[in-house]
Amino acid sequence: MDFLPIFMNMRGRLALVVGGGEVATRKVALLREAGAKVRLVSPDLSSALRDQFAAGGMEYRAGSFSEADLDGVSLVIAATDNTEVNAEVARLADARALPVNVVDNAEAGNFIMPSIIDRSPVQIAVSTGGSSPVLARLLRAHLESTIPSTYGRLAQLVERFRDAVKTRFGDVNARRKFWESILQGEVAELIFSGKHDDAESSLEKAIAAGGAEHAGEVYLVGGGPGDPDLLTFRALRLMQQADVIVYDRLISAEVLDMCRRDAHRIYVGKERDNHSVPQDQINQLLVDLAKEGKRVCRLKGGDPFVFGRGGEEIDTLTANGVNFQVVPGITAALGTAAYAGIPLTHRDYSQAAVFVTGHLKDNTMNLNWPALAQPNQTVVFYMGLKGLPVICAKLMEHGLPAETPIALVQQATTPRQRVFTGTLGGMPEQIQKVEIKPPTLIIVGNVVKLHDKLKWFVSPAEEAAQG
Repeated sequence: MDFLPIFMNMRGRLALVVGGGEVATRKVALLREAGAKVRLVSPDLSSALRDQFAAGGMEYRAGSFSEADLDGVSLVIAATDNTEVNAEVARLADARALPVNVVDNAEAGNFIMPSIIDRSPVQIAVSTGGSSPVLARLLRAHLESTIPSTYGRLAQLVERFRDAVKTRFGDVNARRKFWESILQGEVAELIFSGKHDDAESSLEKAIAAGGAEHAGEVYLVGGGPGDPDLLTFRALRLMQQADVIVYDRLISAEVLDMCRRDAHRIYVGKERDNHSVPQDQINQLLVDLAKEGKRVCRLKGGDPFVFGRGGEEIDTLTANGVNFQVVPGITAALGTAAYAGIPLTHRDYSQAAVFVTGHLKDNTMNLNWPALAQPNQTVVFYMGLKGLPVICAKLMEHGLPAETPIALVQQATTPRQRVFTGTLGGMPEQIQKVEIKPPTLIIVGNVVKLHDKLKWFVSPAEEAAQG
């Protein structure tokens, strides 16, 4: 181990920063965030540092560094662009046994600054010993994606109840097991989902009962349009900790692969006119699994609340007293439009965007066609592949020209994405000549004209089709 990791309490203590540029600006901000007092020495200051000094709470001497600047300080940072000045600061600080950091030169000082993940009071420091600050930042970014921002609130809650737990559990091992169950169970999830009062109440009950109950819960998770890189941090975390994954046909194989490997997987895919599991049975399945004490991830394509029947499912969960949380996902319209290079709104082409399902609950297409056939708007049809001829005919019947641009996008954001563009008048015949692989999305409006100019994502499937 090249360096001893230490977290230093600088609250109320004086730190010297030599330098006035962008690097010094970052170091001053970090020190002040940790509660330190700052003495700044430099001939000139960046505009950001001038603003901080003008706001008060910081010493500043305009000029070159002198040994007297070290008087009374607890920590020193040399952040000039002059190696000789930095070396002199480090030499004199070290002679006084002061911790000194020289920016971008780990060997010149006696401590280094790590990359920091701040979930106060939880803090994680990542360092490569000065060998590669870029690698440290990349590692930090990776950890940021796996550690919820609410871990700080969880730590605060634990701190408030530490004495109560010590009183309730005299044995160290018993306390350790108790906290492990709390930090990996319902209390933690309540904190992560913003239910702080419920989390505190649950923790109090667990202490009184001598242990935490393993209550089941349902996570209604938006799996996005297909590309696993578009999952949210929370979605990925819950997918990794769920005992059971209940998923449908809109979930791409790449997204499903991100789930916990040993979780039990239940397919409840639904296609038009072919529901492998009726919706009311899916609703009851979620209730039954949760009441068995399982953590259930209901993984849905796109967003659970955009044509995803999420409202129906949580209505049943609520009626049966099952805890749940909802994790939004990038809905298909947004993901498809972005990856197809078709902006849903554009000042020159469209001032509104409308999302509509291609078939209703009774499998009809009795839509509000006059409202959908308005000029200067974009209409996105979900689940409209089989009804494409009707969609085109009805929009033209209610006033849209046959030349109105239309795009049909299959398996958007995945390696199998293909974009077919045409017009309302010609698209039904055009798609009969190719094999379309669902899921698909239909975009109608003048914004489709921008596809050829703005497309940036060309999938392997499209490359193969282009020869």
